[in-house]
Amino acid sequence: MTASQSAKPAANPGKPKLAFRPLPVPQVDIRGFWGDRVDAVATRTADILYDRCVEARMLEQIDPDRPSPGVVIPFHSPSPDEAAAAGNEFTGSTVTTQMFWDSDWGKTIETAAYSLYRRRNDELEKKIDAVIDMYGKLQQPDGYLSSWYQRIQPGKRWTNLRDCHELYCAGHLIEGAVAYYQATGKRKLLDIMCRYADHIAETFGPEPGKKKGYCGHEEIELALVKLARVTGEQKYMDLAKYFIDQRGLEPHYFDEEARARGEDPKAYHFKTYEYSQSHKPVREQDKVVGHAVRAMYLYSGMADIATEYGDDTLRVALDRLWDDLMTKNLYITGGLGPSSHNEGFTSDYDLPNETAYAETCASVGLVFWASRMLGMGPNARYADMMERALYNGSISGLSLDGSLFFYENPLESRGKHNRWKWHRCPCCPPNIGRMVASIGSYFYGLSDDALAIHLYGDSTARFEISGRQIELIQTSNYPWDGAVSITIEPEAPTEFTLHLRLPAWCRKAALKVNGEAVDLEAVTSDDYAAIRREWRKGDQVELDLEMAVDRLYANPQVRQDIGRVALARGPLIYCVEETDNAGQLHRIALPRAAKIEAHKEPNLLGGVVTLSAVASKETSENWQEGLYRTEPPAVEETKVKAVPYFAWDNRDPGEMLVWLRDSRSANADLEPAKGMS
Repeated sequence: MTASQSAKPAANPGKPKLAFRPLPVPQVDIRGFWGDRVDAVATRTADILYDRCVEARMLEQIDPDRPSPGVVIPFHSPSPDEAAAAGNEFTGSTVTTQMFWDSDWGKTIETAAYSLYRRRNDELEKKIDAVIDMYGKLQQPDGYLSSWYQRIQPGKRWTNLRDCHELYCAGHLIEGAVAYYQATGKRKLLDIMCRYADHIAETFGPEPGKKKGYCGHEEIELALVKLARVTGEQKYMDLAKYFIDQRGLEPHYFDEEARARGEDPKAYHFKTYEYSQSHKPVREQDKVVGHAVRAMYLYSGMADIATEYGDDTLRVALDRLWDDLMTKNLYITGGLGPSSHNEGFTSDYDLPNETAYAETCASVGLVFWASRMLGMGPNARYADMMERALYNGSISGLSLDGSLFFYENPLESRGKHNRWKWHRCPCCPPNIGRMVASIGSYFYGLSDDALAIHLYGDSTARFEISGRQIELIQTSNYPWDGAVSITIEPEAPTEFTLHLRLPAWCRKAALKVNGEAVDLEAVTSDDYAAIRREWRKGDQVELDLEMAVDRLYANPQVRQDIGRVALARGPLIYCVEETDNAGQLHRIALPRAAKIEAHKEPNLLGGVVTLSAVASKETSENWQEGLYRTEPPAVEETKVKAVPYFAWDNRDPGEMLVWLRDSRSANADLEPAKGMS
């Protein structure tokens, strides 16, 4: 029996009745667009992650039967220069070990788990079982489990939460354990991590004699919520809430911890606690700051606790932070964190394109946060952004065949930014792997008497309402087409509410139930249409979402995008690549009067819809000598072809550009293409 069948919710009388929880991965079958990506992860990425962890000699750190590895690297994340120097290399006879390798194993196990559910792979399962056995051997009698502090720096456990990822690693191993249990029914790692979580609960908390700390890199919070939900143990939920509530309180734990180590708290590599979002209590925070991935994980944990405890004080803070990110600090692709210096945020409206850091993990983290905000009820402001980050800024980090990766996701490239085999800081490959492999859990949200459809696409969901089993089948060629057909198959007539998202990018939508038109205005709240009825076997819902081509412009305070335009169709952001447009992309200008056409290209990039238009391009013709002159360059007509951003750098290396120059002309209006050739 899988966890999805046997788990009971943690007892929590404060949880709002209308809280929505994602369906476990085994309860959702994915086909179509996302099915192709899940298959790529299941057939290639999952094995690659394991093999490259082994090649990087990560097994030597967790295997208690081998000699302890020897070389320690600095605690901080590598700079881009450091990462590039080691990006495609692996150490030789000397192991360069890292304190966060347990987290990479946790994410690799999670990716493997959901891949095994998708596609049987006996060899991979055997390998993962062996890794789990190593962790079982490594675990200490009191439940403690950290390969770094047991094998590399023994005797220093719980002495540097600020820098050393101790609880962060525990969180990722917990998530891996929950996934492996849900997907395979095996609970060895789950039992191991429950013992470790029990130890953590005995070590941290408000009670006298316990440490009052929390991790410098958030993750344990959302992992404990998952553990509570799958085991029914309320103490794990309460511990997650404690870590949220304790963060940033004075006296500051990281100061006290540093003094206990004999260090000056001011001698901190990142100088400010904004880096780890511990500069003030979470309910007082109103700006997204610091390391982008840490921020997204914190806000995800806060959203989980707000949902589980009905905590409006957290919801208010989360909405302030959401607005700050959405209105001042987010790339159009759903990427975030422009700076490589802190792998995070800088100042409002600072969104450079060519040097954009936009770490894959950060966009994945935004998907996590948005998904958890939907736990408090269907609201398209969160679901729309979850979709934007999913289809653009996150899956751009994985090649179409599932074998190569991006760490950074810029919006402009001169041709030197290409996918790599591995990374010195390999957090992104398993993070995008586990997200894609578990994509079914982001499609739907289930409450006591309602199901919300957050994402559209070919899929089948199985769930229970009022003690009755229900199957819901989506049929659609989304995201290439906006027509969605939904069949509902309850085992007996069942009354519940079906919530259907109406995306902000859709100018015109139509809804029918069993062939009868529904007045969308009358049934829509927070841009979700709510249909409540007694559903019977074979009931049909038809949703038609118009997919026009949009020109998008940035707030004028984003200096890098002044005078530029980006193209979108449905949930997809587009870019131009050198391979389609003969290079020198910075010379292209798109007239506002240009008609933009959409074309189905089934043999390109796995089957996509491209956009094309007639544009202008400055040429160097007749530009003889010299760098400057009084006459402007000649302009010629050129045809521009754009492809979905997520698919760039899957062909010949070359330039790429999201934001095209915008060519103004009098009385020129966009004529959006409504059909495809």
